[in-house]
Amino acid sequence: MARRLERIDRPIKVLTEDIYALSSIRNMLYVAAPRILPALFLLLFPLLSTSAYFERVMIIAAIYALLALSWDFIALSTGLVSLGQALFFGVGAYLAGVLNLQLGLHPLLTLALATVLGATVCTVLLAPCLPLRGIYFAMTTLVYPLLGARIIEATALVGGTDGLVGIDSFPSVWIEHYLILIFLLGSTFSLRRIMTTDFGIVLRSISDNDQAARASGINITSHRLMALWIGSALGSFAGAYFTHLYMFVGLSAFSLDLSILPIACAVVGGIGTLAGAVLGAFILVPLAEMLRDLGTLRIVSYSLLLVAIILFKPEGILSYLKRKYEQVERWVEV
Repeated sequence: MARRLERIDRPIKVLTEDIYALSSIRNMLYVAAPRILPALFLLLFPLLSTSAYFERVMIIAAIYALLALSWDFIALSTGLVSLGQALFFGVGAYLAGVLNLQLGLHPLLTLALATVLGATVCTVLLAPCLPLRGIYFAMTTLVYPLLGARIIEATALVGGTDGLVGIDSFPSVWIEHYLILIFLLGSTFSLRRIMTTDFGIVLRSISDNDQAARASGINITSHRLMALWIGSALGSFAGAYFTHLYMFVGLSAFSLDLSILPIACAVVGGIGTLAGAVLGAFILVPLAEMLRDLGTLRIVSYSLLLVAIILFKPEGILSYLKRKYEQVERWVEV
C-alpha cells in the first residue's frame, strides 16, 4: 500500500491567527514564545557572557544581521536583488568618521546623522537604477562600492588608503553592546509589522507584479524609493556603528564581503522572512569563527555546509522550523 506524508496545521495555530489568541495563556505563549525567547537570549547574552571575545563575535554577527535584513527587505519589498550592501555600509561608516573628526560631534549624534544622511545619499545614487531589472540592477549596485573605494584611493579623500583614525568610541561598554542589539531587534519587529500594513501589502504587490501594480494606479517608483531608503538606513547604521566600535574607517568598509555574506545569511535563514536573515547571520558568523582553527580548510568546510543547507533545506532554516512548529506530520495511506 502506497503512503504519502500529510501535513496539517495544529489547531492552536489556526486559533492564534485571529483574536482567539487572547482566549488563553497557552495560546498567547504559543504566539509569543518564538518571538520573545530569541530576543531575551540576545539581550541577556552580554550580561551572562564571561568572554569578551564571544561578546565581540555576537556584535559582529549583529552587524551582518542588519546588512542581511537590509538585503532581504529590499528584495521582499521591491523584487530587486541588490549587491550594494557594501555601499550602504561604506557611506555610513565614512560619514560617521567625518562627522566625528571634522565636526567633533558626539558618537551617538554622528550615528543618527550618518544613518539618515547615508540612507539619503545611497537612495539618490541608486534612484536612476530602479528601472533596471534582474542581473542588470544587481551588477549596477555591485559597481557602486567598488567605484567608491577607487575614488577614495585615487583622490586621497577622507584619509585615502590610510583611512580615518582617532575616531571617538562609545561612552560606555554597555552602550556599545546594547545599542546594536536593541536597534537590530527593533528593526526586525518593525519591518515585519510594516509588511502586514497597507503599505507593506502594496510593496508585496510591486514585488510580485510591478506592471499590474502600475496599471492599478500605484506609483511604484515612489514606493521603491521609500523601501530603498529604509534598507539603506539599516546598512548605514551598521557602517556608522562599526566605525565607532573600532575607532577607524578605511577602504575595507567597501569590501565585497559586505555584499556577499549578507545574501548567504538570508539564503540560509530563509529569503523573504526577514527574521530568517537575522537568524542566518547569527549562525554563519559564529560558525566562521569556530572554523578558524582549521586554517586553509576553513573555507572548504564553510562552503560545504552552505551547499548542504541550500540543497537539503532550500526554503531556509527559519521556514523549516516554522513549519515544524505550526504543523503536524503523519503518514497516510493513499
